[in-house]
Amino acid sequence: MVGMVLLRGASGSLFKAVRSIAQRFCIRLAAVVAIALAFSVLVSAQDAQMSEAKSGKIMGTVIDVNGDAVTTATVVLGGPETTGPRTVVTTDNGFFKFDDVKPGVPYQVVISAEGFADWTSSAITIDPGGIKLLGAVQLALATQQTTVRVTSNSTEIATEQVKSEETQRVLGIIPNFYVSYEGDNTAPLTTKMKFKLALKVSHDPVTVAGVGFMAGIKQAANTPDYGQGAKAYAERFGATAADGFTDIMIGGAILPSLLHQDPRYFYQGTGTTRSRLRHAVLSPFICNGDDGRRQPNYSSVGGDLASAALSNLYYPQSSRGAGLVFSTFAIGTAERIVSTVAQEFLLGKFTYRGGYLN
Repeated sequence: MVGMVLLRGASGSLFKAVRSIAQRFCIRLAAVVAIALAFSVLVSAQDAQMSEAKSGKIMGTVIDVNGDAVTTATVVLGGPETTGPRTVVTTDNGFFKFDDVKPGVPYQVVISAEGFADWTSSAITIDPGGIKLLGAVQLALATQQTTVRVTSNSTEIATEQVKSEETQRVLGIIPNFYVSYEGDNTAPLTTKMKFKLALKVSHDPVTVAGVGFMAGIKQAANTPDYGQGAKAYAERFGATAADGFTDIMIGGAILPSLLHQDPRYFYQGTGTTRSRLRHAVLSPFICNGDDGRRQPNYSSVGGDLASAALSNLYYPQSSRGAGLVFSTFAIGTAERIVSTVAQEFLLGKFTYRGGYLN
């Protein structure tokens, strides 16, 4: 009995000792495992941080359309860096390189060189420690725009326009030289051109024939008071010719030269009927200056008045006086208004320009 009790006591003590040893071993094992896991996590974090921080490179070569290297080309690397874009210049072999490029973010490369069109890459993203090779970047030649501006002297333009105007005839017969169909493109006349145009109208055979026709009408109406017969017709012919000559020379050449006004009628041709009618009716009173600005037509009004006044020098004594001046002026002004209205709405359609009916 005593032996069995002793055996049981020894067995209990042994069990307790073994359990204590096992508990201490487990605690130590758990500590070792915890330390190992912590170290593993730390190492992994350090590796990830180092991997993330490891920069990369972008490089390439710039060539032209012939495959030759483009030296001193400007290469700009743009991206989200706080320091702004980075710039390098290609070497003698056209090579360029960017070091310390941050991985994982988009960049864009822009290449420019004199004589070439700019080249821009798409978004570039590199891996940590990676190298992005753009290869041979070929630049296209820059598109060149050449503007040829042809300018002519204002006098040369006016000369050509006057030559064209001197061919203008209604139905190809009646002179219509004092009408400009060029609108705002009409060049101002020089003094020489104004006198030349006036003399051409005065000496035109159709004008002379018209003077003869008007003298015949006045002969039939017995006005002015020259009487009848061949001598009276000749006097009326001379008076009518003098009226027309002084009017065209004073109102179409002398005063326009002194006052820098254009004696021509400027055909409008577009717009409403009302605006065209207004333009035509006002033309004897409002004209274009040589500077292109609208102004009172002192030349036309002054020419009619001066011509009417001069008629007192050669009209019969019985027809002279203030009444002759103002009646002649009124008739001349009325004829001018009728003429400009006809020019705007009728005569332009039947005027041959350059030998052709436009």
